[in-house]
Formats: sequence, C-alpha cells, structure tokens
Amino acid sequence: MFRAEGHMYGIVYTRAGFVSPCISTDAGYKPLQFSTTEVTRPWHNDYMESIPHILVVDDDREIRTLLAEYLDGNGCRTATAANGAEMRHVLEVSRIDLIVLDLTLPGEDGLTLCRNLRAHSSLPVIMLTARSAPLDRILGLEMGADDYLPKPFEPRELLARIRSVLRRTQALPPGMAASAATSLYFSGWALDLTARHLINPQGVVVALSGAEFRLLKIFLEHPNRVLSREQLLNLTQGRDAEPFDRSIDLQVSRLRQKLAEDARSPQLIKTVRNEGYVLAASVTAGPQA
Repeated sequence: MFRAEGHMYGIVYTRAGFVSPCISTDAGYKPLQFSTTEVTRPWHNDYMESIPHILVVDDDREIRTLLAEYLDGNGCRTATAANGAEMRHVLEVSRIDLIVLDLTLPGEDGLTLCRNLRAHSSLPVIMLTARSAPLDRILGLEMGADDYLPKPFEPRELLARIRSVLRRTQALPPGMAASAATSLYFSGWALDLTARHLINPQGVVVALSGAEFRLLKIFLEHPNRVLSREQLLNLTQGRDAEPFDRSIDLQVSRLRQKLAEDARSPQLIKTVRNEGYVLAASVTAGPQA
C-alpha cells in the first residue's frame, strides 16, 4: 500500500486469478480488475533440454565435484558417477549428451566401459587419463573414445573439448539440409548419418565406433582429396598432431577392415606416401538408405 495525492493505493489478489489495483475513496476501495494469462507452456523443461547434459565418471570425489561445479557454471548440466555401475544407472534414468570418462577406474576401467558402451551406443566420450603414453591414447581411441585429455588439465580445456566434440557429433556435412542429407553413398556403400553406421553393398549393417564414424565422414566430405595426418587429426578431434602420434594410422587401418579392404592393396582409402590418405570414390548425398 502507498499514498499519493491524498489517496491510498494498493493491490488485491483474488481467488479468481485477477490482480486488482485499487484506490481508497470515501465509499471504500474501488478495484480495477485486469485478467492475467496463465502460463501453461513448459518453458523451464524446454530450456533445460537445450543445455548439454554431461556425465562425469571418475572415482575421485574431489575431481567429480570440481568438474561438476565448473561445468554447471559454464553452460552445462552435469551428473556424476564414481564407477561403471553408477554410470549405467545414470544412463538409464537420464538423457546424457556426452560422457567424461576416467581411464583408471577401479573394477571396470574406462577402456572396458567405453568398449561396452560402443557395442550399443554412439554417445560421445572424452577419456581422462593420468597416463601420457601414446599407447594409452591409441587404446582409448581404438575402444571408441571421441577424444582424450591427459591429467592434469585445465577445466577450461575440457570445456573446449566438450564443445568441440558436441559440435562435431551434432553437425551434418556442409551445405546439406538435415531433412534431405541423411546418408552418404559411395562405391555401393552407404553411411547413415542418423544411425551412424555403415551399410555394405549387400545391405548388411556394419557398426562403427564414434571415432570411425567421424573419420569416414571426413573422408566422404572431402572425396578424391589428399588429407594429411595432421588435417585428419584436427578435423576429427579438434587438436594438432603430436610427434610420433600414430592414432590416425590405427583408425584408418580399422576403418579399412570395416570396409572389407585388402590391407595390401586398398581401393577406397589409399595411402599417399609422405602426404596422407585419400578416399578414391565419388560421393553422393541423399535420403536414408
């Protein structure tokens, strides 16, 4: 209530859902009623669904807490798990967009969890490892991890990797409409961009890891063009190559196996000595195979 120009003003809330500004007169209060519109749209749920939901899996409680607080404060929602059992439970009850997975978990380690996850899901995974040896990194990528980050690391670097992986996994090839470009066709094969798997010339589905899918997609976006190892690493993982990093060679080898290529004389993904690799095929885009 407040007084102005000799009158007492106030607001009355009624059961009928009206907000009534009122004025005090000699005859009593005279309300002026204005109806309000009830908000029924679940705007809160829509907003929450638009925020990336990240699952942090690490047996170190302090690391889980610090990462969750940092990501929550930088445009993400987070869930946490200390082991494989807790991770599976979260995946059952929540829609997760990306998993940050520690390599050295007790019991089921990160490699095992990633491999089992890849058997039925293409959910993006960033592997955290205290080991810096190239072999550990290669093993993580071989098991289907989308990227890796050695400890110790800056939380903002992890956030940058998360954003990079989410952009890669959610984007379609340049210039292609989502409604039309759902598959890429080459030499009798089809890459399903929605289901993220291959279909061979006989119509049989061939499963791909997240890393294999991204690598093949890059080749199909740049057919008949030589791509260096450095370019492939940057395009698929958003980082520069390190000395003696052979992870791209390993992924190419595994991709050739999926394409039923002769290792001694591959016809689709060819090696260009001292330069890199090239996909020697015509590529067309179209609806789902």
